[in-house]
Amino acid sequence: MTTTWTIDSTQSDVLIKIRHSIIAYLAGTINKFKGHIDIQDDEIEDASVEFSLVVNNTDTKLEQIDSHLKLNDFFDINEYPIISFKSTSFQKVNKNINFLKGNLTIKNITKVVELDAEFIGINAYNGDQKAAFEITGAINRKDFGLTSNAFTQTGGITTGQDIKLIANLEFTV
Repeated sequence: MTTTWTIDSTQSDVLIKIRHSIIAYLAGTINKFKGHIDIQDDEIEDASVEFSLVVNNTDTKLEQIDSHLKLNDFFDINEYPIISFKSTSFQKVNKNINFLKGNLTIKNITKVVELDAEFIGINAYNGDQKAAFEITGAINRKDFGLTSNAFTQTGGITTGQDIKLIANLEFTV
C-alpha cells in the first residue's frame, strides 16, 4: 500500500551557510514549504519538494546571524525577497540516500541544482506519523549573482565560493 505524505511547514527549516559565516536560519513558521513523498513499505517511491524562503521577513525570529555579511547586501532582499526551489526529479540510490534535482531561484536567476536527500526515517510523535529528510547541497554563489564580500580587517575575503544549503523537512500523513 502506498501512502502519500505532505510537508509540515511548521516543522521544516533551511540553513544557508558560507565558509566562516552562517548567513541565515530560515524556519518553516516564516516560510512556505510544499511537497509530498510516496512511501510504500517504508520505501520511497516518488518525491516532490518545493519551498519558498522569505529572506526579507522582519519577523524577530529571523535574525541576522553573521554581523559581517548583511542579508540585504548579499541577497539584495528588498528587490529579491524570495529564494525558491522546485524539484524536477527524485532518484533513489538506496534505502536512505537519494538525489533530488530541481530549479533553484535566487535574485531572479534560476539554475538547475542537484541536492542529496537523506531519508532519516519514520517515527511517531504525539500520535502522528512523521517522515524526516535532510537535504544538503552546495551551490556556487556567483552563479546566482551573489558577489558581495565581507572583508577582514587585514583586507582578506572572509566568505567562500560555495553556499551550503541544509534543509530539514518533515512530512506527515
